[in-house]
Amino acid sequence: MFLSIILPTLNEADNLRRLLPYLRANAQGYAFEILVADARSTDDTAVVALQEGARLVPCPQRNRAAQMNAGARAAQGDVLYFVHADTLPPPSFAADIEAEIATGTVMGCYRYRFDSPSRLLRINAYFTRFQRLWCQGGDKTFFIRRDVFEAMGGYDERFVVMEEYDFLRKAMKQYPLRILPKDVVVSARKYDHNSWLRVQLANAGAFMLFRLGIEPRCIKRFYYACLRHPKAGAEATLSGAH
Repeated sequence: MFLSIILPTLNEADNLRRLLPYLRANAQGYAFEILVADARSTDDTAVVALQEGARLVPCPQRNRAAQMNAGARAAQGDVLYFVHADTLPPPSFAADIEAEIATGTVMGCYRYRFDSPSRLLRINAYFTRFQRLWCQGGDKTFFIRRDVFEAMGGYDERFVVMEEYDFLRKAMKQYPLRILPKDVVVSARKYDHNSWLRVQLANAGAFMLFRLGIEPRCIKRFYYACLRHPKAGAEATLSGAH
C-alpha cells in the first residue's frame, strides 16, 4: 500500500503546525505522502506545508470538492486518505488502513470525539459509529482505494457544500462503508462561536435541503445564514451527527 494523505486547506497554518508532524511521525515505516490542496490561503498555510515536508497543490477554487479532487489527481498512492486540517486521526491510522485494505475493504472511516468535555457533544459523537448517511461527514476522515475513487468520478464539484455526503450516497450503494472502532479527535471550534442548538439546527436544515435535492449553493447560503461566525470557503464542515 502507498498511502496518499490529502488535506484540503484554507488558512489553516496553525492547525498544520500540529497536524503535519503528527501525520509524518505516525506514518513512519509505511509508504506515504502528504498533499496539501490549498485554496489561496492568505496566512502561512503554504509555507508551513512546505516546511513540514508536504507537497503543496495550489487550487484556484475555494471549493473543498475541487481541492480534494486536485489532491487526488496529484497523488501517487493507490489508497487516498482525506483528512481535515482541524482533526487528529488515531496514531495507528496507517496500520489500520493498511490492514483494512489487505482484507478487502474498499473504503472506510473512523468514529470521532470532540476536543471538548461537553456532554452534548459526546452524544453527537456517539452517533458517528452508525452507518446511516446523516451520521457521516468529512470530520470522520475517509480512506478509499484510488481505483474506486476514480471510477466513481471523484467528488462532484457542483457541491460547494455537502460534497462528502453526495459521494457517500452514491458509493454506499456499491460498497460497504467500514467504520473503524477508533476515534478521530475533532475540533469543537464551530461550537465555540455558536450554541449547540444553533449548529444542530443548521446541520439538520442543510441535510434536509440536501435530501430534497436543493441546489448546493442555496444550501451553503442557508447554512451560513444560520450561524453567527461560520467559517468561509472550502473549510465549512457539515455533519448530520454534529
